[in-house]
Amino acid sequence: MDDYQLVLEDIADSLRPELGKAGHVASYIPALARVPAAHFGIALRTADGVEAHAGDSTTGFSIQSISKLFTLTLGMQHVGERLWERIGREPSGNPFNSLLQLESEQGIPRNPFINAGAIAVTDRLLHYCDPKRAVLELLSGLCEEPVRFDEEVAASEAETGFRNIALANFMKGFGRIDHDAQTVLDVYFHHCSIRMSCLQLARAAGYLCRDGLHPYSGEPVLTGRQARRVNALMLTCGTYDAAGEFAFRIGLPCKSGVGGGIVAVVPDKLTLCVWSPALEESGNSLLGMKALEMFTARTGLSVF
Repeated sequence: MDDYQLVLEDIADSLRPELGKAGHVASYIPALARVPAAHFGIALRTADGVEAHAGDSTTGFSIQSISKLFTLTLGMQHVGERLWERIGREPSGNPFNSLLQLESEQGIPRNPFINAGAIAVTDRLLHYCDPKRAVLELLSGLCEEPVRFDEEVAASEAETGFRNIALANFMKGFGRIDHDAQTVLDVYFHHCSIRMSCLQLARAAGYLCRDGLHPYSGEPVLTGRQARRVNALMLTCGTYDAAGEFAFRIGLPCKSGVGGGIVAVVPDKLTLCVWSPALEESGNSLLGMKALEMFTARTGLSVF
């Protein structure tokens, strides 16, 4: 197998001519609409601590729905199996902010990786901890660097997040969330605003390729069974309504965000993060998908 650093550099070089030529940034969030599309970064960390990165891999970006990986992890830590009393585990097959599906299913989100599901996880966390502080402490500890909110992005989301406001109120109306909807949404918008780089995310997600063990200390973050469940949900639900396409083309558990980032996991081997802000129709990074497909073709790594 080729050296990972050479593989990532080759991918970055191959995609550089395509930067900014296709796709669109997430214009419905004003703070994200101002991010230049012509960025590309890629980074990985192996289960035994080898790192490689190329392109804009140390540039921070808004991780958006990638944060759902870590709020789900907190939910599993604090709530355990009771977390699933109000949240499903099935692919949605609909846009990540669908109101129609939530209405027809009586306020129970299909999975924790769509917006309604993450809002429900946030509501449960409010019973056990300060979710804003807890997620920053978790991420900072996992990547061993300070992680912060981007307050401009959080404010931008709060000002324009009308569909998320509707989702929270739908669930409140069905009795599926316990706390004041505005309180839950403030936490949720802050979680989405977290700013990290590809390299930080590749490090932070490392417990998912190590049977739940911390990427540096080796202490349990999740049990092995819980880590496998997170990976299963990533594979089936982690990339909005394009999960089938990701499984077909890439064959790895992935979680994407409309900031242009995608985290991928090769169980027992490595975690990988790519970032390019221009999105395809489902809200996934266009060049990020291409980069992951190139990586799996080059390395032969897949869960299948």
